[in-house]
Amino acid sequence: MKLMSFATARGTSYGLLQGERVYDLALRLGPTCLDLRSALANGALKDVAACIGAGDADYHLSELTFLPVIPNPVRIFCVGLNYKAHREETSRADTTDPVLFVRVAESQTGHGRALVCPRESDSFDFEGEIAAVIGVGGRRIPEARALEHVAGLSCYNDGSVRDWQATTTQWTAGKNFPATGAFGPWLVTPDELPLDKTISLVTRLNGAEVQRTTTDLMTFPLARLVSFISTFTTLEPGDVIVTGTPGGVGFKRMPPLFMKGGDVVEVEVEGIGTLRNPVVKEAAGA
Repeated sequence: MKLMSFATARGTSYGLLQGERVYDLALRLGPTCLDLRSALANGALKDVAACIGAGDADYHLSELTFLPVIPNPVRIFCVGLNYKAHREETSRADTTDPVLFVRVAESQTGHGRALVCPRESDSFDFEGEIAAVIGVGGRRIPEARALEHVAGLSCYNDGSVRDWQATTTQWTAGKNFPATGAFGPWLVTPDELPLDKTISLVTRLNGAEVQRTTTDLMTFPLARLVSFISTFTTLEPGDVIVTGTPGGVGFKRMPPLFMKGGDVVEVEVEGIGTLRNPVVKEAAGA
């Protein structure tokens, strides 16, 4: 199934997408499940078909404003250098364990909404990725059982403000300007997209392909990432793991290729769909 978070004139909610129709699950699941994160935590999505019954859908997709799939995650873990082609283009050495950094919720935006190049920089880079959302929490999760803890997959654009990323050996500054990362359009659950299936990832800038890979080329597959991260922290439902970008990023091209105001960037993942965002330049003094 496909699950999404959205906004209307009446407020924010989340729902089940069937074709172009959206069933509002907050209305149906009650006050303990007012957002997708709490619905996952309460195990309330196990029998969604019975929840919606034979009733009419609440919205057409065109009526809604997309929010990040999980608008309010407690943790967003991002994996660096997880494809050989990207590690080589950045001249980084092999690592025996995943390279991690974190994002904050404010740094995310939804499908169709603007990615914002901050006024402090003109070095705003694309990074098409696949995001996994935790459905069942746990600590020290064995790799052999790790995929049982994943609720599903989505598209992600881990937009990077490269000059700020390079200010120190830590990447936090360049990864956390508001609305520099996009997450969506929806979460696809394992009944529709098996988590161990090899799928393709393509990034396009203004219609031109700039990145392409398949998930079998990850250095550290999803199960390893879940197990590794859960060793040092307790993963909770709604936590997000962004699994890394392939080669082809803009700052390693000659000449560099950065996103600018007026551009449109797309991240398409096989079995999920396309995350599409316009790019705007933040106004001076904003």
